[in-house]
Amino acid sequence: MRASILGSATVLTAMAAPAAASEVTITVTNMRSTEGVVRACITALEKAFPKCKKDPESLRTVVPAGETVTITFKDVKPGKYAIALLHDENNNGKADRALGMMPKEGYGFSRDAPVRMAPPKFKDAVFDMGSAPQKFTIKMRYFL
Repeated sequence: MRASILGSATVLTAMAAPAAASEVTITVTNMRSTEGVVRACITALEKAFPKCKKDPESLRTVVPAGETVTITFKDVKPGKYAIALLHDENNNGKADRALGMMPKEGYGFSRDAPVRMAPPKFKDAVFDMGSAPQKFTIKMRYFL
């Protein structure tokens, strides 16, 4: 009887254990300059994409710009996420625009989600994160 109780406890413990977190590594290519920084965020909330500010659980980082940039997010739990990048060339903390609409600085999204008249939708950039590390290459794009 005791062995079956211990066996049941082990099964319950395994079922209650949270899914293992892992890493997302992004290689950013096609940078037009080494000026400024690259701002990156990863979010699981559709309503927070692409800025991530409305998601208190989003992961954000800022790294120096370079010819090629590598960004790693650690402790990413399994789920559905989207990534947004900004090449903030003047490091002013925002996406500068020309004529109020057209981005003057570079941008990129997971799954190379297309940009038309507005940023892509979450569903176009979303990817599944399991417990294994993920690696992405995101091409920085410039409108002007």
